[in-house]
Amino acid sequence: MTTTHHFDLLIIGSGTAGLTLALKMADQARVAVLSKSQLEEGASLYAQGGISVVLDKADSLQSHIDDTLRAGGGLCDEEVVRFTVEHARESIEWLIEQGVSFTRDDMITETYHLTQEGGHSHRRVIHSADATGRAVETTLLDKAKAHPNISLFPYHIGIDLITTRKHLATEQNSCLGCYVLDIKKDQPKTFLAPVTVLATGGAGKVYLYTSNPDVSTGDGIAMGWRAGCRIANMEFIQFHPTCLFHPKAKSFLISEALRGEGATLKLADGTRFMPAFHPQAELAPRDIVARAIDHEMKRLGQDCVYLDITHQSKEFITSHFPTIYKRCLKFGVDMAKEPIPVVPAAHYTCGGIMTDMRGRTDIDGLYAIGETAHTGLHGANRMASNSLLECLVFADAAANDIKKRPKTSLPADIPHWDESRVHPAKEAVAISHNWDELRRFMWDYVGIVRTTQRLNRARQRLSLLQQEIDEFYSQHHISNDLLELRNLADVAELIIESALQRKESRGLHYTLDFPETSEKSAQNTIIAEKKPT
Repeated sequence: MTTTHHFDLLIIGSGTAGLTLALKMADQARVAVLSKSQLEEGASLYAQGGISVVLDKADSLQSHIDDTLRAGGGLCDEEVVRFTVEHARESIEWLIEQGVSFTRDDMITETYHLTQEGGHSHRRVIHSADATGRAVETTLLDKAKAHPNISLFPYHIGIDLITTRKHLATEQNSCLGCYVLDIKKDQPKTFLAPVTVLATGGAGKVYLYTSNPDVSTGDGIAMGWRAGCRIANMEFIQFHPTCLFHPKAKSFLISEALRGEGATLKLADGTRFMPAFHPQAELAPRDIVARAIDHEMKRLGQDCVYLDITHQSKEFITSHFPTIYKRCLKFGVDMAKEPIPVVPAAHYTCGGIMTDMRGRTDIDGLYAIGETAHTGLHGANRMASNSLLECLVFADAAANDIKKRPKTSLPADIPHWDESRVHPAKEAVAISHNWDELRRFMWDYVGIVRTTQRLNRARQRLSLLQQEIDEFYSQHHISNDLLELRNLADVAELIIESALQRKESRGLHYTLDFPETSEKSAQNTIIAEKKPT
């Protein structure tokens, strides 16, 4: 018999969005938080730059709004942008109340140090040295561990959402919880709750090179799509321009804050190239910087370019960027004396499950927040350091909405997970081979610069892979690797189909076949629920 857990609120994902929501709900609800790895593991932990917020008197809310809209390439929802920016300060104040320590600019006046990143017209990124995500994540996790109403489940990965339409054959589609795999025990479980929240982050691992941790396999987006949610703007995958280029570095991210402090991008011969691509040079929006680097690497046949911050003193570098300095030094690069070799890598999923401004999806009782969701904040390109802000603001908005929901009881006839017709797999080579092939052709054909021919090639390869994955899934016991591969294949389909639908270049989607932006295409790319296989 499958183990069944009952909670008032089920949160799948233990990053900034999930933990913020858990803490804001825990005083009045029994909350379960699931993490498919260690509780702190996720993109939030590795966020370096900081959080966008207007704190400087020379700055303004309207300026933050305008910068976000400009970076978003005409697809941001202005109402959502304004809502997010206007709630930024209270989100930061809440983090400070929880105990997050941000870097001070002046200990006497107790002002916070603000840095400037790509797309911003002012210094408005509050940070904790160069490890903001770690400071936020560990602080919130400590709070969650101490709360008696929060139950934490590490090494639990969602299999599929439990919905009334699929599992009880009703016309109305409501979410009742999730089937979950306990990875350590290799045991399926049933988690039931009147409200389920997807906060599983993005899908960077669909690409061969990514700044994301291994857990970023698009699980929430894929589960939501299979359950009946609409998905928007998956063609807009942000490639971070500067990740450390080293065979053992695993695409370690080099924060945009370095460029905010004057770091310049150079070719191997020491020549700067960004001024030729954009008036803001190194502080241009990320899509422009990433494409410029990609262009120069391909033009010259070079493996990388170089980020140079040697004009700053070693004391400045080690105090402002201690994590990056130590990591680079580990790989033989002293960034105080020499430029850092960098390449672009998949970084952020701007699209996701469509939600309203309270985090609600198309399915009653199902919410999505953080990178998993498409709120309309980012449009065609996310502006730097708006991501953690989105997690905080929309976790709060979702909490306020969930608190107003009427109390409901769940049906008594919810089926357990059925493994009666499958058998153990004799070998796992099919999973590992398909995993590698998927990530490689997504990088080659659906990367920074695209063409219709490349996208169609990717679609053909994916179709064959999905047939193999579906066959393997229907015949064998599930595993963490199989679930992640299945989810990545679904996410790849969403990205490819969205990219093929957009017959223009806009924001993060650049195609050589349609290099211009078309005003007729200034709308979201929306894909309805996944057709049953």
